[in-house]
Amino acid sequence: MKLQVYPAREALMQGVAGVIAGDLRTALGTGPATLSVPGGTTPGPVFDLLAQDDLDWSRVAVLLNDERWVGEDSPRSNTRLLRERLLVGRATAATLVPLHLPLPQPEDGLAALSAGIALHLPITTLLLGMGGDMHTASLFPGADRLGEALAPDAPILMALRAEAAGEPRITLTARVLKAARHIHILITGADKRAALERALQLPVAEAPVRAVLDQATVHWAE
Repeated sequence: MKLQVYPAREALMQGVAGVIAGDLRTALGTGPATLSVPGGTTPGPVFDLLAQDDLDWSRVAVLLNDERWVGEDSPRSNTRLLRERLLVGRATAATLVPLHLPLPQPEDGLAALSAGIALHLPITTLLLGMGGDMHTASLFPGADRLGEALAPDAPILMALRAEAAGEPRITLTARVLKAARHIHILITGADKRAALERALQLPVAEAPVRAVLDQATVHWAE
Protein backbone atom coordinates (compact mmCIF):
# COMPACT_ATOMS: atom_id res chain seq x y z
CA MET A 1 0.00 0.00 0.00
CA LYS A 2 1.12 3.50 -0.82
CA LEU A 3 -0.24 6.35 1.33
CA GLN A 4 -0.44 9.82 -0.23
CA VAL A 5 -1.13 12.55 2.34
CA TYR A 6 -2.47 15.96 1.28
CA PRO A 7 -2.38 19.21 3.30
CA ALA A 8 -6.10 19.93 2.83
CA ARG A 9 -9.22 18.36 1.30
CA GLU A 10 -9.25 20.72 -1.66
CA ALA A 11 -5.72 19.62 -2.55
CA LEU A 12 -6.79 15.99 -2.06
CA MET A 13 -9.67 16.28 -4.52
CA GLN A 14 -7.52 18.10 -7.06
CA GLY A 15 -4.73 15.57 -6.68
CA VAL A 16 -6.96 12.53 -7.07
CA ALA A 17 -8.72 14.03 -10.10
CA GLY A 18 -5.35 14.76 -11.68
CA VAL A 19 -4.03 11.25 -11.08
CA ILE A 20 -7.16 9.63 -12.51
CA ALA A 21 -7.11 11.89 -15.56
CA GLY A 22 -3.45 10.99 -16.09
CA ASP A 23 -4.16 7.26 -15.84
CA LEU A 24 -6.99 7.52 -18.35
CA ARG A 25 -5.08 9.76 -20.75
CA THR A 26 -2.20 7.27 -20.86
CA ALA A 27 -4.56 4.35 -21.47
CA LEU A 28 -6.41 6.23 -24.20
CA GLY A 29 -3.13 6.51 -26.09
CA THR A 30 -3.45 2.85 -26.98
CA GLY A 31 -7.17 2.09 -26.79
CA PRO A 32 -10.39 2.60 -24.84
CA ALA A 33 -10.45 2.96 -21.05
CA THR A 34 -12.73 2.01 -18.16
CA LEU A 35 -13.16 4.12 -15.03
CA SER A 36 -14.88 2.59 -12.01
CA VAL A 37 -15.98 4.91 -9.22
CA PRO A 38 -17.82 4.82 -5.89
CA GLY A 39 -21.06 6.47 -4.93
CA GLY A 40 -21.57 8.64 -1.88
CA THR A 41 -20.86 12.33 -1.44
CA THR A 42 -17.11 12.22 -0.70
CA PRO A 43 -15.91 11.81 -4.31
CA GLY A 44 -18.29 14.48 -5.64
CA PRO A 45 -15.61 17.18 -5.96
CA VAL A 46 -13.38 14.72 -7.84
CA PHE A 47 -16.23 14.09 -10.26
CA ASP A 48 -16.76 17.83 -10.75
CA LEU A 49 -13.11 18.27 -11.69
CA LEU A 50 -12.94 15.24 -13.96
CA ALA A 51 -16.05 16.31 -15.86
CA GLN A 52 -14.18 19.46 -16.95
CA ASP A 53 -11.13 17.57 -18.23
CA ASP A 54 -10.58 17.43 -21.99
CA LEU A 55 -10.15 13.67 -22.09
CA ASP A 56 -11.53 11.81 -25.09
CA TRP A 57 -14.56 10.82 -23.04
CA SER A 58 -16.18 9.12 -26.04
CA ARG A 59 -13.72 6.26 -25.50
CA VAL A 60 -14.20 6.03 -21.72
CA ALA A 61 -16.65 3.63 -20.09
CA VAL A 62 -17.79 4.66 -16.60
CA LEU A 63 -18.87 1.99 -14.15
CA LEU A 64 -19.90 2.13 -10.50
CA ASN A 65 -18.12 -0.07 -7.94
CA ASP A 66 -21.53 -0.95 -6.50
CA GLU A 67 -25.13 0.17 -6.39
CA ARG A 68 -28.07 0.10 -4.05
CA TRP A 69 -30.96 -1.76 -5.65
CA VAL A 70 -33.06 1.38 -6.05
CA GLY A 71 -34.23 3.32 -9.07
CA GLU A 72 -32.59 6.52 -10.27
CA ASP A 73 -35.49 8.50 -8.85
CA SER A 74 -34.23 7.61 -5.36
CA PRO A 75 -31.87 10.09 -3.65
CA ARG A 76 -29.88 7.02 -2.55
CA SER A 77 -29.10 6.00 -6.14
CA ASN A 78 -25.39 6.06 -6.94
CA THR A 79 -26.28 6.15 -10.64
CA ARG A 80 -28.22 9.34 -10.06
CA LEU A 81 -25.15 10.89 -8.41
CA LEU A 82 -23.00 9.96 -11.41
CA ARG A 83 -25.41 11.60 -13.82
CA GLU A 84 -25.50 14.75 -11.71
CA ARG A 85 -21.80 15.12 -10.88
CA LEU A 86 -19.62 13.20 -13.37
CA LEU A 87 -21.52 12.59 -16.60
CA VAL A 88 -21.93 16.30 -17.30
CA GLY A 89 -20.02 18.80 -19.41
CA ARG A 90 -17.31 17.17 -21.49
CA ALA A 91 -17.89 13.84 -19.75
CA THR A 92 -21.40 13.48 -21.19
CA ALA A 93 -19.67 11.71 -24.07
CA ALA A 94 -18.64 8.82 -21.80
CA THR A 95 -20.49 5.50 -21.84
CA LEU A 96 -22.29 4.67 -18.60
CA VAL A 97 -22.21 0.92 -17.97
CA PRO A 98 -25.38 0.18 -15.95
CA LEU A 99 -25.40 -1.46 -12.55
CA HIS A 100 -29.17 -1.43 -12.05
CA LEU A 101 -32.22 -2.69 -13.92
CA PRO A 102 -35.91 -2.12 -13.11
CA LEU A 103 -36.35 -5.59 -11.63
CA PRO A 104 -37.59 -6.61 -8.15
CA GLN A 105 -34.34 -8.09 -6.81
CA PRO A 106 -30.66 -7.64 -7.74
CA GLU A 107 -30.32 -11.37 -8.43
CA ASP A 108 -32.78 -10.90 -11.30
CA GLY A 109 -30.37 -8.62 -13.14
CA LEU A 110 -27.00 -10.25 -12.47
CA ALA A 111 -26.64 -12.10 -15.78
CA ALA A 112 -27.57 -9.18 -18.02
CA LEU A 113 -25.54 -6.61 -16.07
CA SER A 114 -22.49 -8.89 -15.88
CA ALA A 115 -22.54 -9.40 -19.64
CA GLY A 116 -22.46 -5.65 -20.19
CA ILE A 117 -19.61 -5.13 -17.74
CA ALA A 118 -17.50 -7.94 -19.21
CA LEU A 119 -17.10 -5.92 -22.42
CA HIS A 120 -15.20 -3.22 -20.50
CA LEU A 121 -12.85 -5.29 -18.33
CA PRO A 122 -10.24 -5.10 -16.99
CA ILE A 123 -10.86 -1.78 -15.30
CA THR A 124 -8.26 0.82 -16.25
CA THR A 125 -8.60 3.04 -13.19
CA LEU A 126 -10.48 2.10 -10.04
CA LEU A 127 -11.45 4.70 -7.45
CA LEU A 128 -12.78 3.26 -4.20
CA GLY A 129 -14.00 4.63 -0.92
CA MET A 130 -13.80 2.98 2.48
CA GLY A 131 -16.29 3.02 5.33
CA GLY A 132 -15.44 3.29 8.99
CA ASP A 133 -16.28 -0.42 9.21
CA MET A 134 -13.55 -1.04 6.59
CA HIS A 135 -15.95 -2.03 3.81
CA THR A 136 -15.27 -1.04 0.23
CA ALA A 137 -17.67 -1.20 -2.71
CA SER A 138 -20.48 -3.26 -1.13
CA LEU A 139 -18.11 -5.77 0.42
CA PHE A 140 -19.36 -5.30 3.99
CA PRO A 141 -18.07 -7.19 7.03
CA GLY A 142 -20.81 -9.64 7.95
CA ALA A 143 -22.50 -9.55 4.53
CA ASP A 144 -24.44 -12.69 3.74
CA ARG A 145 -22.19 -13.83 0.86
CA LEU A 146 -18.97 -11.99 1.60
CA GLY A 147 -16.81 -15.10 1.44
CA GLU A 148 -18.02 -15.85 -2.09
CA ALA A 149 -17.47 -12.25 -3.17
CA LEU A 150 -13.87 -12.34 -1.88
CA ALA A 151 -13.03 -15.68 -3.51
CA PRO A 152 -10.52 -15.86 -6.37
CA ASP A 153 -13.13 -17.52 -8.61
CA ALA A 154 -15.94 -15.07 -7.81
CA PRO A 155 -18.18 -13.94 -10.69
CA ILE A 156 -18.04 -10.39 -11.99
CA LEU A 157 -21.02 -9.22 -9.95
CA MET A 158 -22.79 -10.41 -6.84
CA ALA A 159 -25.85 -9.37 -4.87
CA LEU A 160 -25.08 -8.91 -1.17
CA ARG A 161 -27.12 -8.05 1.87
CA ALA A 162 -25.78 -6.70 5.13
CA GLU A 163 -27.36 -4.95 8.09
CA ALA A 164 -25.10 -1.93 7.62
CA ALA A 165 -25.90 -1.70 3.91
CA GLY A 166 -29.59 -0.89 4.20
CA GLU A 167 -31.03 -1.87 0.83
CA PRO A 168 -29.88 -4.98 -1.07
CA ARG A 169 -26.72 -4.15 -2.99
CA ILE A 170 -25.06 -5.24 -6.19
CA THR A 171 -21.27 -5.06 -6.25
CA LEU A 172 -18.19 -5.82 -8.27
CA THR A 173 -16.39 -8.68 -6.58
CA ALA A 174 -12.89 -8.58 -5.15
CA ARG A 175 -11.54 -10.50 -8.15
CA VAL A 176 -12.63 -7.75 -10.54
CA LEU A 177 -11.50 -4.93 -8.26
CA LYS A 178 -8.03 -6.44 -7.79
CA ALA A 179 -7.59 -6.85 -11.56
CA ALA A 180 -7.78 -3.08 -12.15
CA ARG A 181 -4.61 -1.59 -13.62
CA HIS A 182 -4.61 1.37 -11.23
CA ILE A 183 -6.30 1.32 -7.80
CA HIS A 184 -6.91 4.45 -5.76
CA ILE A 185 -8.74 4.74 -2.42
CA LEU A 186 -10.07 8.13 -1.32
CA ILE A 187 -10.61 8.78 2.41
CA THR A 188 -10.85 11.83 4.64
CA GLY A 189 -10.68 12.55 8.35
CA ALA A 190 -8.99 11.08 11.39
CA ASP A 191 -11.59 8.34 11.84
CA LYS A 192 -11.00 6.92 8.37
CA ARG A 193 -7.22 7.10 8.82
CA ALA A 194 -7.60 5.13 12.05
CA ALA A 195 -9.84 2.59 10.30
CA LEU A 196 -7.20 2.18 7.61
CA GLU A 197 -4.57 1.44 10.23
CA ARG A 198 -6.89 -1.12 11.86
CA ALA A 199 -7.56 -2.77 8.52
CA LEU A 200 -3.86 -3.50 8.07
CA GLN A 201 -3.96 -5.65 11.21
CA LEU A 202 -7.13 -7.63 10.43
CA PRO A 203 -8.06 -10.52 8.13
CA VAL A 204 -9.92 -9.65 4.95
CA ALA A 205 -13.20 -11.09 6.22
CA GLU A 206 -13.20 -8.48 9.02
CA ALA A 207 -11.75 -5.68 6.89
CA PRO A 208 -12.77 -6.31 3.26
CA VAL A 209 -10.78 -3.32 2.01
CA ARG A 210 -7.74 -5.51 2.66
CA ALA A 211 -8.58 -7.32 -0.58
CA VAL A 212 -7.15 -4.41 -2.58
CA LEU A 213 -4.86 -2.56 -0.14
CA ASP A 214 -1.62 -4.20 -1.24
CA GLN A 215 -2.11 -2.86 -4.78
CA ALA A 216 -3.66 0.50 -3.90
CA THR A 217 -2.61 4.08 -3.44
CA VAL A 218 -4.59 5.55 -0.54
CA HIS A 219 -5.20 9.29 -0.84
CA TRP A 220 -5.95 10.98 2.51
CA ALA A 221 -6.42 14.43 4.00
CA GLU A 222 -7.72 15.50 7.38
